[in-house]
Amino acid sequence: MYGDPALPPDFVALPYANPDAPKGGKVVFGNTGSFDSLNPFVQKGNPPWQLRFWGYESLMGRSYDEPFTLYGLLAESVDTAPDRSWVEFTLRPEARFSDGTPVTVDDVIWSYETLGTQGHGRYRGFWSKIDSITATGDRSVRITFNTEDRELALIAGMRPILQKAQWEGRDFAATANEAPIGTGAYVVSDHEFGRHITLSRNPDYWGKDVNLRRGTQNFDTLRIDFFGDDVVLFEAFKAGELSAIYEFNADAWNTRYDFPAVRSGEIVKSEIVNAKPSGITGLVMNTRRPPFDDWRVRQAMIEAFNFEYIADTMTGGAQPRITSYFSNSELGMTPGPASGKVQDVLIPFADDLLPGAIDGYALPVSDGTARNRAGLRRARALLEDAGWTVQDGTLRNGDGQPFAFTILLRQNDRVLQNMETLVDLYLPALERLGMQVRVDRVDDAQYVEREAEFDFDMTSYRRDLSLSPGNEQRFYWGSEAADLSGTRNLMGAKSPAIDALIDQMLTSTSREDFAAATRALDRVLMSGRYVIPFWSFGESRIAHARALTYRTDHVPIYGADPRGFLPYVWWYEDN
Repeated sequence: MYGDPALPPDFVALPYANPDAPKGGKVVFGNTGSFDSLNPFVQKGNPPWQLRFWGYESLMGRSYDEPFTLYGLLAESVDTAPDRSWVEFTLRPEARFSDGTPVTVDDVIWSYETLGTQGHGRYRGFWSKIDSITATGDRSVRITFNTEDRELALIAGMRPILQKAQWEGRDFAATANEAPIGTGAYVVSDHEFGRHITLSRNPDYWGKDVNLRRGTQNFDTLRIDFFGDDVVLFEAFKAGELSAIYEFNADAWNTRYDFPAVRSGEIVKSEIVNAKPSGITGLVMNTRRPPFDDWRVRQAMIEAFNFEYIADTMTGGAQPRITSYFSNSELGMTPGPASGKVQDVLIPFADDLLPGAIDGYALPVSDGTARNRAGLRRARALLEDAGWTVQDGTLRNGDGQPFAFTILLRQNDRVLQNMETLVDLYLPALERLGMQVRVDRVDDAQYVEREAEFDFDMTSYRRDLSLSPGNEQRFYWGSEAADLSGTRNLMGAKSPAIDALIDQMLTSTSREDFAAATRALDRVLMSGRYVIPFWSFGESRIAHARALTYRTDHVPIYGADPRGFLPYVWWYEDN
């Protein structure tokens, strides 16, 4: 995106991969919930989240040791205009689908158009920025853009390439029970919907000697078993039925991993640091409808959330609070008023920004006691200012309508586990304010449907962010995505400032200008009060079988990012 790639054209392997890693072995992972689809590229169904990363490839691939640099994968070369108004890829002649057929320019063009018009919402925004996509040779294709956006040339290299012939005369968007044919090292070899899925390494995988792939994808078999809840999943891990498990709670990491396999060394606890932004994790408020369409109400909800007490109860206070969307990185907003280039890019939107965007915004800090009296006093004042007063013990507006809302929770959320406990700790404060709160706990299928249709007032929310934020930001909180079914803009943010700052990020020609625009965006998002932030995950914690090995001498800057670390650069070493 900026500057030169870190690796030379003749690099042997990614710096965090072991080019001499042995092939073989089986790893078993656990997911909570269920699945009913093998097609991860359409809106329909609920596929295992890992599926789109394990069996499919794009024209280029990334190094997770660089903020945003791409290297050739299906493409042997790439050419682009100085202003990046177009990009041209030349396919490797040896590139093959898993059934042995060659990857053609027709497959590339069909994949871009089909995903852009019939695929999941995450692919459609990019398609709208393509002016034309045409073959320029037997193995080359040029994509011309209709939008000034320096990142588009890179995004173009990251779309999965699927086989056109598989879907001739068939409805791609409606198919959930058939896995699309891809070019990746793994193919689905066995599955039982809702129970398990197995992917096997293709012995004829075309890309095993490509430098981007050397020393990666080393296991013969990848399996995912599905469990009703996290408790059962953890018991399966303790019993040796699972090979590895991510632990997201620091307190649990220190307390519940004292069982025989850990003590004997059969299970190893690995902590992997990273330098990526914290992202945002918390309870998101739906601003599409009242009462959360008023920023004063949203700030009151944040004031009422007794973070210090709740964090101490749930994590032992071991995980610090997320202070902004890009905190823990150079892209995060700094405390106090905006200054320098950050101030310069915010000033034009001063009349539209909420308090705190320019003059500084910080989350409230409680005294750590259960009552949080000061926080509740501030919350009451904000609610009164917004027209909500307590009448006969119930918080009501001027029309006498009660302050009533629903918190939607996904049962057995593996990442945001113990959400029900957290909400239970939050509810007493809301009740003391006179609010009427209903908690809906639903299964995966219901959750996906209700989330897609914005059928919630408040729900759990986690959005990982990178050191190279770009076009995905439109899908996360851009105005055009606010009412798009399946959007990641769950809060329904519609802000000219957000849209303009994303534009500035994408058209910046220097890292300095890009960082300033991102820090400004961070301020607008935080002062928008869309999310009640929880704690930061920081380092990743993976408990795994001793035979599973990775390079401990070189961990990528993205740490244990599940898209490029485990199982990708691990290997099986029976010791």
